[in-house]
Amino acid sequence: MFNPQSQHQRIPDISTSHPDNPIPEEPSDVPQYAISQGSIESTPQSPAQIFDYSPYSTDSESPTTPNTDPQLEDAFEESLRNKTIAFNPTLPKISKKRRASTVLLSQNPDVIKRILGEEGGTEKICCGGGCCFLNTLEEDLSTQSSSPVVVPGNDAFRSLQLNIGPLSLNSKLTNVAELLDQTVYLDTIFSHLQTPHSTRENHPPKFVTPHHPYEVFSAKVHHARELTKPGAEKRTYHFDLDVTDYPAEGGNVDFVVGGAIGVCAPNAEELVDDVFDLLSVPKYVRDRPVTLRTTSGRWPTIWGEDMARKLTTTRRELLTWCSDLQSYSPSKMLLRLLGEYAEAENERKILLYLCSAQGQAAFCELRTGPHITLAQLLNAFPSAKPPLPHLLSVLNNLMPRFYSLSQDPQISDQREGQSRRRLIEIAVTVHEMHNWRDGPRTGLGSGYLERIARKMIEAEKLGLPPADLDLRVPMFRGLMANPLAREFVSDGPMLLIGAGVGVAPFRGFVQRRLKSANCANKVWVLQGVRDSLLDELYSGEWGVHEEKVKKVVQSRKGKGRYVQEEVRNQADLVWFIINALDGRVFVCGSSKGMGEGVEVALVDVAMDKGNMNKEEAQAFWQQKKSSGQYIAETW
Repeated sequence: MFNPQSQHQRIPDISTSHPDNPIPEEPSDVPQYAISQGSIESTPQSPAQIFDYSPYSTDSESPTTPNTDPQLEDAFEESLRNKTIAFNPTLPKISKKRRASTVLLSQNPDVIKRILGEEGGTEKICCGGGCCFLNTLEEDLSTQSSSPVVVPGNDAFRSLQLNIGPLSLNSKLTNVAELLDQTVYLDTIFSHLQTPHSTRENHPPKFVTPHHPYEVFSAKVHHARELTKPGAEKRTYHFDLDVTDYPAEGGNVDFVVGGAIGVCAPNAEELVDDVFDLLSVPKYVRDRPVTLRTTSGRWPTIWGEDMARKLTTTRRELLTWCSDLQSYSPSKMLLRLLGEYAEAENERKILLYLCSAQGQAAFCELRTGPHITLAQLLNAFPSAKPPLPHLLSVLNNLMPRFYSLSQDPQISDQREGQSRRRLIEIAVTVHEMHNWRDGPRTGLGSGYLERIARKMIEAEKLGLPPADLDLRVPMFRGLMANPLAREFVSDGPMLLIGAGVGVAPFRGFVQRRLKSANCANKVWVLQGVRDSLLDELYSGEWGVHEEKVKKVVQSRKGKGRYVQEEVRNQADLVWFIINALDGRVFVCGSSKGMGEGVEVALVDVAMDKGNMNKEEAQAFWQQKKSSGQYIAETW
């Protein structure tokens, strides 16, 4: 949806392109434009619910939430800051960096109930209406002096930056979330047979299936290289995956331009061992076979039927391939479980407080603050050691990460010397964030793929043949009918707008178009980068006409401008393409900043070139989106 709060920006009165010669040219004086406020995204559902998936994975650690009303946020933080200083003098003053915040959606209780769900549980969006403060704890000096809550004195707890206000051991808590029923059971297998070799390091167990009856395919990494240069703000890697032996899936299904693959990335072995240690799971049982019984749900599959299951596995396989240990914000279900098994009274009180009506504000701050992993929570509350089966009952499924193809898969067989092997290509940008133990940590999927790429790069430096490493990526063919692939047509002018790794699928579009002589001058690319010398992806790898079809816009070098500003500068080109027969405008990349900014810029183009008001321009692009001429895939 277009943001109704955005302000119209006049198209610069310059001539940088024209329908008779619509090649992007370097603009001269480019003014600065403001970026509009962000859109709202929803939070993933719990393991027992249906999982929808998006055609692209940002590898972001958790879902985003809307922006906060500044006055409400300032008053809230000031109030909690005063209470924290008064009742927790040992806590240092920390300027909390918010990962996301809130905006007022509605003050209607019926609407809020639809947002939060009829059954309660984990809140998906903070409504921003002030309901977080309706049941805040009142100061009671008598209980505080006799039974104060002593906060855990460890770095993990301090990193949570919790504001617990005047909480004491005697504080009355209401509407505490109910303990979720256990749905997972592990039975010991008494057998003298030797434990079978586990494939946990390179491939998931067979019951981790994407869509019945197909299984996850072990694709050999033919080659990997880093696309960005040293000094780039983000690292991006290119992978060539061998899918020559990919099984037929029935019907006319194949890898297509603009399609994507799902990668089943495991939790890092160090993280899995850390969770085992924190739960006091003995080392000698971690790899022993057990019988797994579930009473309902899709877990431990990806998109299997919602049903009871009984199968043989190991505790390590379940933590490595089936449950997400780092990508989701903590839920009340998880905090309630930790509180149930916390032996220390102060830890139990804090955890139950976060699950109560009185702790709703602190819970919202916890969810919208810096990313928190399961290991971080277990370190913060060291006396909380829930049984592994019950913990598996509340953790989210470990879902695949999706990456779009960065080439035309039909030409992968035509490489010299590789005619007998079929390769597909993807590009992956490493998602990095701060770790509570100091230093950065990577996203689950991008971190896993980066480790594979580094092994191959280091082997090449040592002169070792990459093929001898036998590095594998567990993947499956999926989303071949996503909007980018579905709306790609063989003819008609196309404008491809992207930033960062969002331009990767456009490389395949250009390769396909440049194969046809009559289409050679009917595709244009606007590529946003920070610095073309450091992070311009696939420079020189788009085709023989690359310099004629691609315009690179740098935000951190020279005059510094963003790709959405270039959209305004190329208003004639945009208007020509979107009104041409079979014309297409594709946008791909991050929704924050680039996606939102391009959307506003397109509205500005329609207002100026089409002589429309704002509402008419927004309706124009909505109609183009409905007809498949305007395709935006952002994350």
